[in-house]
Amino acid sequence: MKVVVAVDSFKGSMTSMEAGRAAEEGIRAAKPDAKVVVKPLADGGEGTTEALIEGLGGEKIEVTVTGPYGLPVTAYYGYLKETKTAVIEMASAAGITLSNERNPMKATTYGVGEMIEDALSRGCRDFIVGIGGSATNDGGVGMLRALGFEFLDENGEDVGNGAQALGRIAQIETKKKNPLLAESFFKVACDVTNPLCGENGATFIFGSQKGVTEEQKVPIDGAMKHYAAITEQTLACDCVNAKGSGAAGGMGFAFLSYLQAELIPGIDLILDAVGIEQELKDADIVVTGEGKLDFQTAMGKAPVGVAKRAKKHGAKVIAFAGSVTPEAAACNEVGIDAFFPIVRGVTTIEEAMNTENAKNNMRMTVEQVFRLM
Repeated sequence: MKVVVAVDSFKGSMTSMEAGRAAEEGIRAAKPDAKVVVKPLADGGEGTTEALIEGLGGEKIEVTVTGPYGLPVTAYYGYLKETKTAVIEMASAAGITLSNERNPMKATTYGVGEMIEDALSRGCRDFIVGIGGSATNDGGVGMLRALGFEFLDENGEDVGNGAQALGRIAQIETKKKNPLLAESFFKVACDVTNPLCGENGATFIFGSQKGVTEEQKVPIDGAMKHYAAITEQTLACDCVNAKGSGAAGGMGFAFLSYLQAELIPGIDLILDAVGIEQELKDADIVVTGEGKLDFQTAMGKAPVGVAKRAKKHGAKVIAFAGSVTPEAAACNEVGIDAFFPIVRGVTTIEEAMNTENAKNNMRMTVEQVFRLM
């Protein structure tokens, strides 16, 4: 029997690999001869870097960069030395949780570019980038400025940071961009399909949470269109209506237009990065799960992404979760054959989420299920 284990983190309780290894212990207790392969799982959002560092034997690199409002912050990214890959979450440098301030005219992605620069200097040429949780609406201009692109006003002066810069751009210079970008490849985890501009674009749909007022939406969106037009004139590319270009305040547009990135659904990007497809080809059973299994899971969260791939190869899929709602029954219709909560009795939330308790609960529940096999 071959079992592939890919469990998302139980936030606040177990990391992806802690949950996966606890499941492995339960499988081996019931089936000592089973071949068990444990892979990290994430969806490209928060926790992706930690999951891939732990699961793929990477290194955590800390670097001081410019935060969203100009103050230095300590950010980090994952360094996978063997493949020269950097795993970056933009929220580490430009995330909305880094400051209580909400000022889209000022908020910048400059620190994200500084993280990329650091990774380039270490030899990284492949990049996996998560762009969720941003504080910014700057079209990625800050990131690009850190990478050597120049955005100049009509007097040839640098336009500066934040959304205030977008409408002032008169000229874009590329001659000073980091030359290493030409040999680098960016894959961006992006689960939104919004264009850059318009009523479904970055500013109108996502701006409010970043401090964009109703009065600011039209002028900022107009400035974003201006930025896109100058970009098209300079680079001879038109990505303004590309799916995902409006993600993270226009970061999707910056990656597509300036760095020739691929925007990929988060779960697909991560499953490809960890090489799960090869292991699924001869798997009999696949174990997945997350902290809470509910209707949102069925809508395409990480466990369902695993299940869909497993079903292509005819494997049975079993999910384990800290809690299960009645609506989780929808998961049975999208590839999860059966699911089980791991909490084994009346308990407090604190007791259930204690890491050691959670690992024990996972191990014991998985063992009992596999005794039926």
